[in-house]
Amino acid sequence: MLIDSHCHLDRLDLTPYNGSLEAALDAARTRGVRKFLCIGVDATNAPVVQALADQHADVFCSVGVHPLDLKDSTQTDLDWLLTALDHPRTVAIGETGLDYHYEPELAEQQQASFAVHLQAAKVTGKPVVIHTRAARADTLTLLREADLPNAGVLHCFTEDWDMARAALDMGYYISLSGIVTFRNAEALRDVARQVPADRLLVETDSPYLAPIPHRGKPNEPQFVCEVAAFLAELRGVSVDTLWQQTGDNFHRLFPLTTV
Repeated sequence: MLIDSHCHLDRLDLTPYNGSLEAALDAARTRGVRKFLCIGVDATNAPVVQALADQHADVFCSVGVHPLDLKDSTQTDLDWLLTALDHPRTVAIGETGLDYHYEPELAEQQQASFAVHLQAAKVTGKPVVIHTRAARADTLTLLREADLPNAGVLHCFTEDWDMARAALDMGYYISLSGIVTFRNAEALRDVARQVPADRLLVETDSPYLAPIPHRGKPNEPQFVCEVAAFLAELRGVSVDTLWQQTGDNFHRLFPLTTV
């Protein structure tokens, strides 16, 4: 089963579909995509992604505050997060994490927010969807300190094998996006070859980061097919095998999507 494990359905460019999200999802379904995890990024869009999950039987969601969506005076509120997570189709926490590439000056605030999300994971048992960029040491430190039993996933992974291996050793999954198809991504392809078959996920991160041959265009869930096909060839397995492996991994990490 092919699954888009990370997409932002509320942000898709629906122009090719006359404004219809259903049509965009149908385009993916026609190509074999069977489930979609729609990701929350702040308190404002939490009810939006939850409504989408309620409206579509094959859509699930997460809620959280993205590290680049923190405002100068805003702290992530644990009570709000726990309340938002108490929703039957909200299967994960995040996306959360650290991004020092764009906002290194907010490192302390990002760490505080990330810690709240990890605390919510301990309380609820739901896995965490992690964004990390240029913050390798602090990300791994906070994950080790949290010591989560159900861990989570480092989504749209772009770091090196040492970081991947450290996360894998703590029980985390690695999700790869269209970036792995980019011409200058050989180091990431080296990581992609080494991720164990039982810890790999695929995603679009749509509407961002469309894979080759769609690079430069708005991304959409159906393009997870290109990511999966590229990874299958890279790893020397059949497309069907890659679909099965990543689908099984998704259901193991997000067990509420099997209910």
